[in-house]
This record gives sequence, structure tokens and C-alpha cells, in this order.
Amino acid sequence: MRTPRRRSVPKRLVAGAVLTILLVVLALVSLVWTPQPTSGIRILLKLQPPLSSGLLGTDQLGRDVFSLLMAGAANSFAIAAAAVALGGTLGTVTGLLAAIRGGWTETLTMRGCDVLFAFPPILSAMLLGVVLGPGRLTAVVAIAAFMVPVFARVARASGARILALDYILAARCAGKGAARIAAEHVLPNIAGDLLVQATLQLGLAILAEAGLSFLGLGPTPPAPSWGRMLADARTYVQLAPWLAIAPGAAVALAVLGLNLLGDGLRDRFDPRLRGRT
Repeated sequence: MRTPRRRSVPKRLVAGAVLTILLVVLALVSLVWTPQPTSGIRILLKLQPPLSSGLLGTDQLGRDVFSLLMAGAANSFAIAAAAVALGGTLGTVTGLLAAIRGGWTETLTMRGCDVLFAFPPILSAMLLGVVLGPGRLTAVVAIAAFMVPVFARVARASGARILALDYILAARCAGKGAARIAAEHVLPNIAGDLLVQATLQLGLAILAEAGLSFLGLGPTPPAPSWGRMLADARTYVQLAPWLAIAPGAAVALAVLGLNLLGDGLRDRFDPRLRGRT
């Protein structure tokens, strides 16, 4: 008898998971410990190169760059996760409503998504920054607003595919309402698509948060942020290039890890792609 063939784990999934878990662990550790206090100013140790004073050197105020990176990771992941959770929830509910109701509800919903896509997230964040002021809330709302149409499109397309199956008709004949069908039959079957999309959007959210912080619309000082570290490093690029390299590499590794993780999850969940991994 043939033994069942074991499904191999996509390499991208492993690489992305390892990289993402490493960064998340550093972010969680920073909540209770960092090599040096992130708010400790040591003028006598300013602009020290890597390994001479700390693993990644010090900035223009003598603060440990590695400690700032750890604390910045916590802020970046927290803002990105909150934005994806908010935008994903609103977008999923909106997309499922459009798929179930159809007709003019679906048309208005999809056209509304097109309108939201027309507004660049950075410009929307700048507008919110004028209204709400810079801070975590501004970054979360601005990034979440861009995530809503993304999740709405995914939920609507995947939900419409599930609603066309025979067992949905059987559920309707059994007297189940639209809300119950969405919760019991549609949402569990599109959870994989939503998870993949959330992972990919989390990487984009971290990149967007860094951009907003670079413009001064992210967490306010003294809260560390990768984007503000890049903004502060502009003056010292030639004198202390490690100030720009460290946060830039952190953003790149975070986005790379989450993209690899999302691609690996997509390959794992999509049966059409399993033979290619």
C-alpha cells in the first residue's frame, strides 16, 4: 500500500516565520528590558560607532541605537497590528455584507472602496494629523482607513465564491438567516484568505508607520520609532551612517519577513500552489 505523501512546508513560510518571530521577540523583550534606557542622554558618548559603545553604537544624544531599535519594534508592531485589526474587521464586515446582500449594496460598497483607494494614505494621514494631531491614534486610523477596502475586496470575492456553493442553499432552506450563514459557513471558509491578507498587510502597515513617523505623524517623542530614527539620521548620514542603516535594515527585515510569511501561508492554503513549493 502506498503511504500518504507528506506535504512539505514551504521554505518561504519557514524563513518568514523565523524572521518575524525574532523581531517580535525583540519587541516583547523591550517592554521589560533594553541594554540601555531609551531616554538616557549621554552627551559624552554621542555618535560612537558600533561595538565601541553598544552593539550598534550611539546616536547624536548618546542613546544606545540597539535599545532604540528594540523599543521602536514594539511601537511599530503595536501600531501596525492595531491598524490591521481595525481595518481588517471593518473591511471584512463590509465585504461580507456586500457579498450577501448583492445588488445596489454591493455596487455602492465596491465603488466606495474605489474612492478610498483614490486617496493616498500619506496624504490622508497628513490631513488626520492636522485634525487629530500627531500620535499613535493618527497613525492607526490613517493606516486602517487604507486597509478597509483591501479586506473588503478580499471578503467580498471569497464570500461570493462560498455563497454560490450548494450547502449554502441548504442552509437557507433550513431557515438560517444571512448573519448566521455568514458567521457559521462563510467566515470560517474564508479565514485562510483573510489570514494571508492580514499578514501581507501587516508588512505594509509597518512600512507605512515608518513613513508617517518619518514625517512626524507617528508616535511623539520620547517614544522611539524606526521612522523618526531615520528622520533624525539625515543630518548625520556622512558622519554616522549607522544611524540610518540600523533602522532602515530593521524596517526592511520586518517587511521581508512578513511578506515571506504571507507568501508561505498562501502557498500552504491554496491547493493550486502546493505542487510548486
